[in-house]
Amino acid sequence: MGVLRAGLCPGLTQDTVQLLRSRGIKTVVDLVSADLEDVAQKCGLSYKVCLCVAANVAYGLQQNVVYVDSNGGLTASRLLQLLQARTPDEEEQAGALQRIQVVHAFDIFQMLDVLQDLRGTMSQQVSSASATVKVVVVDSVTAVVSPLLGGQQREGLALMMQLARELKTLARDVGVAVMVTNHMTRDRDSGKLKPALGRSWSFVPSTRILLDIEEGAGMSGSWRRAYLTKSPRLPTGFQEMVDIGTWGTPEQSPTSQGDQM
Repeated sequence: MGVLRAGLCPGLTQDTVQLLRSRGIKTVVDLVSADLEDVAQKCGLSYKVCLCVAANVAYGLQQNVVYVDSNGGLTASRLLQLLQARTPDEEEQAGALQRIQVVHAFDIFQMLDVLQDLRGTMSQQVSSASATVKVVVVDSVTAVVSPLLGGQQREGLALMMQLARELKTLARDVGVAVMVTNHMTRDRDSGKLKPALGRSWSFVPSTRILLDIEEGAGMSGSWRRAYLTKSPRLPTGFQEMVDIGTWGTPEQSPTSQGDQM
């Protein structure tokens, strides 16, 4: 019986392994036989955040989205479920799905190739607004960067900052919104939760939103409290309850951590 360990699959970092073990998922059999929705809720793994953003942009804003999946966790059925919650019209659902382009990148080099290709393609599409991608979602940056940050770290840090430059170039030069997810880890000394990838990455995103599980009575497992922890425009500390199952606030029944370049 295989024991879960970091590196068995993309996105299975040491922090994720420890989180899964704390919830009784200790072997490969435990993981593959578990209900992914249940695992996500128990462990606070907010993979649905990125799906909600993609669905909201593709349907609500009628804009094109590129979804870069580095975890292998994207499920078409969940994406369709989110769209079905928005509209019963099958043609509208199909139209929204067609506006979401999915690309897989399971290591840093594949990720860099994908982003460079996107930059070239989207630069040529600027004159055609209808065909231009408006949002790039990277789920997640931790999956491709964290395996590089052991040992001397020099090469890993250099590749991480090269990835940061590519993401910022997309946002600045091509004019698209770039959203990435980053895992949370615990500080060795204080035990407090903090963003993964260290101090160097903390300077990369221009806007950062932290999602925390809300333990309030009557709240389902899909509710999160979103904290604005970094922003060039708004004061930090602002918070809002959101339902990542339907991508809505308590008033409008739609944010791990979300970064925007």
